[in-house]
Amino acid sequence: MHASMNQSFAAPEDRGVHLTQEMKAILRVPYVLRHVPVSAITSLLPYSHAPAPGDIALARLEKIGKNTRLELASGRACELHVGDLMAVVFGNRYATHQFEGYAESDKDACDLLSMGGVCGIVKSRNERVPEPSKLRLVGLLGDAKGRPLRLCDFVPPESTAAAWPFVAVVCGSAMDSGKTHTAVHMILGLQRGRRRVASVKLTGTAAGRDLWKATDTGACAALDFVDGGYPSTYLCSLGELLALHRRLISHAASKGADWVVVEIADGLLQPETSHLLKSPTFRETVDAWVFTTCDALGAVGGLSLLKQWGITPAAISGLISTSPLAMREAHAATGVQCVTAEQLASGSLNDLLLELAGNRD
Repeated sequence: MHASMNQSFAAPEDRGVHLTQEMKAILRVPYVLRHVPVSAITSLLPYSHAPAPGDIALARLEKIGKNTRLELASGRACELHVGDLMAVVFGNRYATHQFEGYAESDKDACDLLSMGGVCGIVKSRNERVPEPSKLRLVGLLGDAKGRPLRLCDFVPPESTAAAWPFVAVVCGSAMDSGKTHTAVHMILGLQRGRRRVASVKLTGTAAGRDLWKATDTGACAALDFVDGGYPSTYLCSLGELLALHRRLISHAASKGADWVVVEIADGLLQPETSHLLKSPTFRETVDAWVFTTCDALGAVGGLSLLKQWGITPAAISGLISTSPLAMREAHAATGVQCVTAEQLASGSLNDLLLELAGNRD
């Protein structure tokens, strides 16, 4: 990057500065901003040091840590270099295998919380994970009238659907228990049964990998919380999550989905996950459940907790399904069938899913 171009992004004065096409051309625009047209980013405003989730800022990469790449709005992951300028969105993150982070800054310094472009301050991290990549905030990004841009200003229009589709929820014992892999193969299996299936990732932190995997199944719609204007869902209220759920399911229905496979991020003990699954309002919208876990003990503990919340999964899957012995252990201990991804993709669970859907009042 030419020094003159880098210097043109110096911290703005009180009134802010207009961004030229040449200046915007060198910006890295990440996945979390996939609904924000570059044409809307027209000014650079002073940074207030008091960010809120959804605020959009310009940052310079000062040190490369955990995230060595940035997932662009186009879906491509680009390599990062010290000095790169990127648009970022403040958000919170809850990831037991990575970072606990919050939509905050230390004056004009903050951390890159996800490769999808979410930033904030890391409060704790898994000891197996490197320090986060370090950012220096240049200013807030604004529109042509000098108003700060916020992610919620670029939400696709809400859809109204005539009929609520059937909904299958995939939840798990913990992060990285195989939820996305399971959801993708459920979509493939339902499609074999000539169903129009959509994918929804309801909770998590913005990163495109899971959405692109769902897109690659040929799902009639692939959506996540970014489509509802959220960079992440950690610390969202139950009311916000329920409204987001309704919005995304309605949008999927407007695309012709008669089934929607919904993934809930993280594990059952994550606050937003447990709030959702404990909610009668949420449970009433769900026709079938599949639980993922890594081992038989996780299956026992997870199903016991789900039973307290009035949930009986149709099947157990996830990483446990890589071990036939672990599957037998879990089935013997819980009485719930264990299925592999290949079985899900073949449609082996379809009859049971349709039976459960037929029980809808």
